[in-house]
Amino acid sequence: MNVLLTGVGAPGTRGTIYALRRNSDNVLVRIIGVDIKEDVAGKYWVEGFYRVPPPEDIGYIRAINKICKSESIDVLLPQTTRETAKLSKTYEQVDCKVAVAKSSAIEKANNKFTLVKLCQKIGIPAPESRLVSSADELEDAARDLGYPKNSVVVKPPISFGSRGFRVLREESSWDVKRFLSEKPNATEISLGELLSILNRGKKMDFPELMISEFLPGNEYSVDAFIGKKVSVAIPRLRKQIVNGISFRTSLEYRKDIIENTLKLATELGLRYAFGLQFKQDSRGISKILECNPRVQGTMAASIFSGINVMWMAIREALGSPVERISKPLKKSEFYRFWGGLAVTNARYFEI
Repeated sequence: MNVLLTGVGAPGTRGTIYALRRNSDNVLVRIIGVDIKEDVAGKYWVEGFYRVPPPEDIGYIRAINKICKSESIDVLLPQTTRETAKLSKTYEQVDCKVAVAKSSAIEKANNKFTLVKLCQKIGIPAPESRLVSSADELEDAARDLGYPKNSVVVKPPISFGSRGFRVLREESSWDVKRFLSEKPNATEISLGELLSILNRGKKMDFPELMISEFLPGNEYSVDAFIGKKVSVAIPRLRKQIVNGISFRTSLEYRKDIIENTLKLATELGLRYAFGLQFKQDSRGISKILECNPRVQGTMAASIFSGINVMWMAIREALGSPVERISKPLKKSEFYRFWGGLAVTNARYFEI
């Protein structure tokens, strides 16, 4: 089988390749990778690599189709949010099968505020949130949510990779002990500091932002799949997070998260492999954070539950859906660690 994998410069590429090559059907998978950048580590782990234009470029689909023809590609699996959004609108123009849901589902899933409102409508716990487009509205919303006594979260309704995410905390929350014992955390900022940054541009440049209650409890990422015959959701407790990426995660059976994941995904119209994130409030209620309607960076961890959602997506796209699944393990630990790849004289070495 020939698989075209996009965004092979993404942090989760190694795990995606592991999932495809160690599939439960023992199919020999030949992987061709693409990325908008030339110098990416993933190019050394695949059987062929091509640089492609950004997905917003008019020549993106033409470049993809050229690769599909020359490499006899059977199915395409997108890894990045931008490419998923593009391919959801143009998959019928691609000269192979594409494991991506329809654009209507992808657009709703990528908008965090729309997602929260949908959850509230269908009875899934969600953080209290406001949408603002001016400094005055931002300040009023923060006060309404209990700032400065309570921390609040600020983020764009549509953003990727934690860009624009901040936790608003009063300056007095820092003291000498904390200053000396903790590493700098770029996510924390006071309301005054944030307003100072946002007011530096022109008034018309003020971004649309989402203000939400801060959820202090455990955070979960869910690896999920929805197909014609089976659906599954595998929650992972995110025990250590570095720059938005899980460095230690534990597979756990959480009935509430599983049921709400499949309920929300069905309402959205999602298909194939995708992810959701939940976080607990002070009472231990798991509330929706966001949806990643694509393969997630640490999705390979779900393989060790006995379920390979990325391979299930490949089979679904090719018209050979998985008809039944075994019950996943209740708990399994997954650790990410720093490694490296050295390239010299056209050879590469991993450490």
